[in-house]
Amino acid sequence: MRKLLLGVLTAILAIPASAQMRIIVDSAWEFRRTDENVWRRAAVPGTVHTDLLAHRLIPDPFAGANEKGLQWIDKKDWEYRTSFLVPPVTLQYDGLALDFTGLDTYADVYLNDQLILKAQNMFAGKQVPVKSFLKPGLNQLRIYFHSPIANDMPKFMNDRLVYPAGNDADDIPLSVHARKAPYHYGWDWGPRYVTSGIWRPVYFVAWNKAQLRDVWIKQQQLTTASAQLTARVKLDVQQAGQYKIAVYSQSGAFSTKTFNAQLTAGATETDIAFTIPKPRRWWPNGLGEQHLYPVSVAVIHGRDTVQKMQRRIGLRTIEVINEADKMGTSFYVKVNGHPVFMKGANYIPSDNFLPRVSPQQYEKMFADMQSSHFNMIRVWGGGIYENDQFYDLADEKGILVWQDFMFACTLYPSDKNFLEQVKEETAYNIARLRNHPSLALWCGNNEIAVAIKNWGWKDGYAYTDAQWQKMLKGYDTLFQDILKKEVQQHDPGRFYFPSSPISNWGKAEDFRHGDNHYWGVWHGMEWFEAFTTHIPRFMSEYGFQSFPELNTVRTYADSSQWDINSFVMQAHQKSTTRGNAAIKTYMDHYYKQPRNFPAFLYLSQVLQAEGMKTGMEAHRRAMPFCMGTLYWQFNDCWPGASWSGIDYYGRWKAMQYFVKKAYAPILVSNTLEEDKVRTYVVNDRLEDENLRLVLQLMDMEGKVLSEKQLAVKAKASTSEAVHSIGKKELLNGGDASKVILYTKLLKNNQQVSENVFYFAAPRDLQLPEPVVTTHVTENEGKISVQVSAGKLAKNVCLLLEDDKGVSHFSDNYFDLLPGATRTLQLSTLLTAAEVSKQLRVLHIANACEK
Repeated sequence: MRKLLLGVLTAILAIPASAQMRIIVDSAWEFRRTDENVWRRAAVPGTVHTDLLAHRLIPDPFAGANEKGLQWIDKKDWEYRTSFLVPPVTLQYDGLALDFTGLDTYADVYLNDQLILKAQNMFAGKQVPVKSFLKPGLNQLRIYFHSPIANDMPKFMNDRLVYPAGNDADDIPLSVHARKAPYHYGWDWGPRYVTSGIWRPVYFVAWNKAQLRDVWIKQQQLTTASAQLTARVKLDVQQAGQYKIAVYSQSGAFSTKTFNAQLTAGATETDIAFTIPKPRRWWPNGLGEQHLYPVSVAVIHGRDTVQKMQRRIGLRTIEVINEADKMGTSFYVKVNGHPVFMKGANYIPSDNFLPRVSPQQYEKMFADMQSSHFNMIRVWGGGIYENDQFYDLADEKGILVWQDFMFACTLYPSDKNFLEQVKEETAYNIARLRNHPSLALWCGNNEIAVAIKNWGWKDGYAYTDAQWQKMLKGYDTLFQDILKKEVQQHDPGRFYFPSSPISNWGKAEDFRHGDNHYWGVWHGMEWFEAFTTHIPRFMSEYGFQSFPELNTVRTYADSSQWDINSFVMQAHQKSTTRGNAAIKTYMDHYYKQPRNFPAFLYLSQVLQAEGMKTGMEAHRRAMPFCMGTLYWQFNDCWPGASWSGIDYYGRWKAMQYFVKKAYAPILVSNTLEEDKVRTYVVNDRLEDENLRLVLQLMDMEGKVLSEKQLAVKAKASTSEAVHSIGKKELLNGGDASKVILYTKLLKNNQQVSENVFYFAAPRDLQLPEPVVTTHVTENEGKISVQVSAGKLAKNVCLLLEDDKGVSHFSDNYFDLLPGATRTLQLSTLLTAAEVSKQLRVLHIANACEK
């Protein structure tokens, strides 16, 4: 411990007295259960659960059915402490503070046994002045975390009102009372682990003369000639005097602007206008570059530069158009004056224990989004306001962010203290995020408005008229008034709407107005074909479940549990109203029986992928009536059955490979409409494309029965049916169960999109028994796998039998045409010899019974 403390001391002494000091306090932390006097080492940032796990005091929370046995943890109080040295010279700074960027959730903070903070909001950081509490030498910082359950139970007992938080996995849903990640209390894709702890870093901060608290770069006007901007600089002045504030570009992108003023002690804000000539615009992924301008601000007092701060900005215009039109009520995004079709997904937190998500995992997530042709991600309202790296990567990769406030699927209290916490939380996070060019819009909540009208809450929870009216009034206060005003005050000009979706999915008219969460497939048990008829103006949620692959299942279930009705597999299925039975029902409808458990896992992913492909392509074909498709869900917070395209460990399911193709900038898509097979070409790019369309009707042995080629001019930002033929005419007497329609688009003889259309459901196809061969090669450290088949092999999946890492094939679950060969790139920690030994091939013909 002494070594760690001296490390802090050395860092402090290394800072010049005229400069700001900001040091992370992450060393020598200990924790204990408050009804025990046993202190153990702790990781900060971290959680109680992960600290207990590190000491092997609890089993792996994600393994087996351990969840139920670990619910005692959230009923206890926990305490963390550390000590650090403060040299006398440090106390000479004008300002000294501790900056707590994330305390989860009810925390009393003591410095040298004096209470300095009572925190009660996981989402709001707090900077606390501490100069008067510090002493030369050793100082102790102690944080007492109250049980969220014990803390909030009296709130329930006060009025005995059970809020309609159906996803809270406890009989008494206390989650509504805590400004804490709602999913911690359980959801229909994740476990209940109500955490406590220091979940984001703590910093020791020191400064002289003035502290630069925030810089907000506001874009006032953008033309091809120039960008007019204002830097709003927020200062906390300790020493009154003459100050100079400079706004400048280290790269010389614009001229330096300065502001000179006599400042009095206290908080102050200053606006400084500046101009960037000939601006380079920021574009979403797939439409142009993501140019970012670093903008630096320096505060100068006399000859001393007191503080510096840098922001990265992107110059673009973003508008959300939500207005009446001849088709109903629009909902679409315009970027730099161009309507852009949004392609992406809904994002949930990547772990139940948030500090475990590493910078490398965030980088992989956004690399996966970018390679899957995303241009939008929705940060869903039952999770968290993500960390700074998340939004930095969104800026760099061109991924627009739809940002929910953290409210989902229930009504909430509206007492004074709760609303004050909401105001603090929203002001903090709006200010933190508003500089990001990727930030597209704010949304008040997830699904509460449609739930009030359609989910039967009033009668289902037996609310009195007075209770119901009070709750509705609270809803209006929170989402129609407070959040709206917070956005107007702290981020004026950014689009805000109170609740997503705007319309329900029960009636045809609903699909003509605003955004929609269509759950007729899955919750409504409608077949996948309903995706082609239930198309809204903007699809912001829709989905279907699958299981992860066997390498992931092994992490929580041994072979004795390899049955969907086993205790462990049921424990890892959180959609209890539909769940595994729904997957099996859809599978039986579309496919023959899988041969074994690994084949079942594979087939569940193919089922999900093929079904969701139906929806994705239908939405894109319907442009401009429909202008966005965000599937549920991108990722997982633990390993288990869910709607995700990428599992907890980062492994791509079949759906993610299908997303990558369905979201490609140029798409060929075939569909059956009015007994005609129509071929659409969709072009998301901002310029026309001259293409060649090839259509081939072939049997499953590879014989081409008919072929046609067309020159196609795909107009910019357009979907168009470029070919139509009667199904009967196209088949020309052929057996629908034995032929396929293969289509591809060529640009300068290079393939840009391909698709296979089947005339019958998979279980009715007369698939041949193909011999699929593989050949593994390694060249300069890069591994390739060549795959061939003499006959049609549907949904070819390459698996590694014992993948210790997260290996990734460049393509997978694809249809391999008769006589075709594909060469795939493999990212893996294995050698070529190990890959050859472990490689397994599944396809519909060998995974399903006859």
